[in-house]
Amino acid sequence: MTAPVAVPSIVRLGRVASTQAVAFALAADGAPDRTVVVAESQAAGRGRRGRAWLDEPGASLLTSIVLRPRLAPAQLPALSLTAAVAVAEALAAVAGLAPRLKWPNDVLVDGRKIAGILLESRLDPSPLVVLGVGINVRQRTFPADVGDRATSVRLASGREVALDAVLAALLEALDRWRERLERDGFEPARVRWRTLADTLGRTVTVDGVRGVAMDVDADGALVIVDGGHRQRVLAGDVGEETA
Repeated sequence: MTAPVAVPSIVRLGRVASTQAVAFALAADGAPDRTVVVAESQAAGRGRRGRAWLDEPGASLLTSIVLRPRLAPAQLPALSLTAAVAVAEALAAVAGLAPRLKWPNDVLVDGRKIAGILLESRLDPSPLVVLGVGINVRQRTFPADVGDRATSVRLASGREVALDAVLAALLEALDRWRERLERDGFEPARVRWRTLADTLGRTVTVDGVRGVAMDVDADGALVIVDGGHRQRVLAGDVGEETA
């Protein structure tokens, strides 16, 4: 019988520098597993690889979640792809969308980015992960420089969906997939990620490595094949995709 999951503590804030920074500070003060930080806006939000994450105040779900996972350090990278699966399933449940996943963890709808994920970990004295998720929810327009690459729940579904409804769906999906990851390992999430993948089967370039994205390995690495040459990429940005 599955043990009941504790209700998360949710810290709601207005404008902050970064929900990641707030979550790490709370964790340092002893915040328990599944403490959730939600902000209306971020002055210095961060995406993957140090990029800035810009937001329209009140239009996005901006959250960071303190995780104290029951995983060995070598298993922590699996949380990234597992979180992407959870975000995709949450958006399907709450808004009727059909998200696809771009390796490693961007969430797309109709080829446009609707959500981004950032995981940061510290291992001393025990594994601590802060999972940051930004989901575009209420935006009607985007700046010209990202307008052809971004979308929102409102634009993609035509629905008005409350931020708290998106948060609730996200936490439910994340709890479910995290439990499976800790109990059964990465394989169930890996299988699900592959069914949602937008990247696999495409010709891609990732930090200078070019070929057909064929699979995701058991450690989350992207497997790229060029002719008979097989390469594994552990981190990077997928670019120049063609069908």
